[in-house]
Amino acid sequence: MTKHSIIVVEDDEITALNLSLSLQKHGYQVLAVCDNSIDAIQKIEQYNPDIVIIDISLDESNDGIELAKDVRQKFNIPFIYLTSYSDDEIISQAKLTEPYGYIVKPFDPNSLHATIQMAIFKYEMENERKNNLDSLKVDKLNLEKLLYARRSADKPIVCFGENYHLDISICETFYNDTKIKLTKKENAFLRLLVAQLGIVVSFEQAMKYVWDENGATENSVRTLVWRLRNKLETDIIKNASGIGYYIEG
Repeated sequence: MTKHSIIVVEDDEITALNLSLSLQKHGYQVLAVCDNSIDAIQKIEQYNPDIVIIDISLDESNDGIELAKDVRQKFNIPFIYLTSYSDDEIISQAKLTEPYGYIVKPFDPNSLHATIQMAIFKYEMENERKNNLDSLKVDKLNLEKLLYARRSADKPIVCFGENYHLDISICETFYNDTKIKLTKKENAFLRLLVAQLGIVVSFEQAMKYVWDENGATENSVRTLVWRLRNKLETDIIKNASGIGYYIEG
């Protein structure tokens, strides 16, 4: 097994020690153990670890979530939350940062190892997908060609998800033959997803196609997806953490 490097961010000394020992026992290289977000950012910049484990409740607050946001924005590094929380509001906040996994305290060493391995595998697969997408340019003309190729027989209908279809002749989306009212940007993003079923639409692709690169950010895309999900009857838009979104083909 490749010896992956890890930085642990945990302000409880005993938990941090047990975690560090367990990680080393499973063959991981623990580069640093930090008890605050400032030190953690410095160590991440210095060592560039393969993965970071972050306690949600640093300093008995949600500081771990704020740290995760920084890791997401500044570094291309996967992270896992360590938590003893079951509070729905805190978990909801944590989900928005799109972690690669959760470890519940008190942790089980075998579950810890499995969670880390799955997180690293997911991260590597997503990076591979992203590299494949870097050379894929989807402009409006190519998008129409992709959608046309997906239509059902000679009808201007592209089926996706379960009971959804896109009528490419009128640029409208339907669920069980009932039209879904979407804004111009929501409709554009959904068309982008449907044209590439099973393929991740990156944040960069979304910003270029939906906003024409006019002041959009990754948070703009996340907000758009949140609104779109609220309008769809079922949860068909999937996350590719740190890369973008997709609809299964």
